[in-house]
Amino acid sequence: MSLINLQSISFTVVACACCLTLPAYAGYVCKVKSGPATAALVELYTSEGCSSCPPADLQLRQLKQVLDAGAVVVPLALHVSYWDRIGWKDVFAQAQFDARQSALLSGRASRIVYTPQFFVNGDELRSWRNDLPATVRRVNARAAPVTITLTSAPNGSDGVALEADVVAADPQLSGALYLAVSESALVSPVTRGENSGVTLRHDNTVRKWFGPIAMQQGRAQLHQQIALPADWHRENLQAVAFVQNQDGVLQALSTAQCQPARGL
Repeated sequence: MSLINLQSISFTVVACACCLTLPAYAGYVCKVKSGPATAALVELYTSEGCSSCPPADLQLRQLKQVLDAGAVVVPLALHVSYWDRIGWKDVFAQAQFDARQSALLSGRASRIVYTPQFFVNGDELRSWRNDLPATVRRVNARAAPVTITLTSAPNGSDGVALEADVVAADPQLSGALYLAVSESALVSPVTRGENSGVTLRHDNTVRKWFGPIAMQQGRAQLHQQIALPADWHRENLQAVAFVQNQDGVLQALSTAQCQPARGL
């Protein structure tokens, strides 16, 4: 660990043939809706400059292999920037992920920011090597207080239009909606720093991050149009939406269900 100071879930695929895979599936729309139970949002805070991070990256990449059959999980890898000054600049790092990592620890007994650091539905999980399956199982057993509908559609030849809608059973429920776009199958040859000489592989790496959008009268909606850079591999992209309040992550959903299976 590298320190820096400081019951099953159902989902509905309403219509699906592309998600974000524009060249191969242009003209199709992916629309997914969360089920009655809570999905597990697994956030990994990581860095290419951290020698302890590759095993955690691998754990996230192989997450579904270690979980119970039928477990529903939404993985995200958020690369932090505070390692960039220590020999290697992580091209996937964003300062806003540093801020989110710190915010997740706000008000907690332990506020130590480090990499790799796992959170499940907003709660830190230090024993991720052994306890991820049981933790996901407990999250999946809870009824979700909100329903998320997430839609992606082509927007021209090099873009995508995303829409996330949230409805709470209780119109007085507070919370905020977030939307992210992640990319998998990324490869980085590292030439300096703690991982010098190592070729790193990343899945579920967050590329874009939007929100928070506050819920009003139990509802929230976010529309976002994104121009996709030419070096992003569209077949490896997915959209993720989740709702969070002071109690943690209430529900999460991704467009991964629309994509054809891809080997690790």
